[in-house]
Amino acid sequence: MSMRILRPGLLTTVQDRGRFGLQHLGVVPCGAMDPVALELANGLVGNRNDEAVLEITVLGPEIVFESDALVALCGAEMEARLGGMPMPANRPVLVGTGTVLYARRTTLGSRAYLAVAGGIALNPMLGSRSTYLPAKFGGLEGRALRAGDVLPLVENVSSLSQKRYASLRNKKDIAGLRTVRTVSWSAPTLTLPAREPILIHAMEGRHHELFDAAARRAFFDATWKVTPDSNRMGFRLAGPVLARAEALEILSEPACLGTVQVPANGLPIALMADHQTTGGYPKIAEIAAADLPRLAQLAPGGSVQFARCTLEQARDLRLVLRQRVDAALRSLTWGYQK
Repeated sequence: MSMRILRPGLLTTVQDRGRFGLQHLGVVPCGAMDPVALELANGLVGNRNDEAVLEITVLGPEIVFESDALVALCGAEMEARLGGMPMPANRPVLVGTGTVLYARRTTLGSRAYLAVAGGIALNPMLGSRSTYLPAKFGGLEGRALRAGDVLPLVENVSSLSQKRYASLRNKKDIAGLRTVRTVSWSAPTLTLPAREPILIHAMEGRHHELFDAAARRAFFDATWKVTPDSNRMGFRLAGPVLARAEALEILSEPACLGTVQVPANGLPIALMADHQTTGGYPKIAEIAAADLPRLAQLAPGGSVQFARCTLEQARDLRLVLRQRVDAALRSLTWGYQK
């Protein structure tokens, strides 16, 4: 019971919600860059929200399913085909043994998530199946997928998938060279950028006042571009150089998801899922947690502007996002008949 990677795409890894409670030991949570899309993908196939999925970056893989499987593709919009037929996004789709999924380049957003009923049955490492690329552990041998890799699925994936598909409401078959078995309803897209530059809320960071007045204004006034050398550790941003008022040394201290550090070249780096646990660069800002999934969907060349917010406003944004995700998940539960 498995799926085989024929072509890996640009960067395809196994991810779940991440591993928590270990940053004091130098292990960050990592996990999905867009945890909202992860939850929706799992919800569509009836999984718990912490099951492992494939995170697909910009250019998708080619995969053959070696058993029947109920799957869902969420997150970035991309052209994907099943046995020559278009694959509906944001819906549960039942694929048969031997079906080939071919995912091409993303057309909106940069990260898509492929969930399979029952999840990907790799052994967890430190409580998670997420791939932590910098330390080379978790997922499949701590690395991005390669051609020829075989990912195990749960032993009863075929019967589980058939059972879950049978319980779905409003099923809809799409006829063509092959029949695509799916439903007439879909999950909402909650994190894709409607237009650019996207607006990201951020609080003044611990070292905000160490930057000169022009740099402090520029951070919130400028339009920043995500550079091609960005990755899961951090998004490097191109724009005006942010100068410090004084060239003071900063002691290394804890860093977290969403911290915006400014190295010696004056160009900020927004720390992402695989960020380091400590850093010695000054922190000009901290990004509101609710906006990080949308930031994660920016591809290289994408643009972003920062809006100043308070801690209380960031908390409210997080509560609103949680309510929207929970409402979407409840609607997916309705899609499964009791």
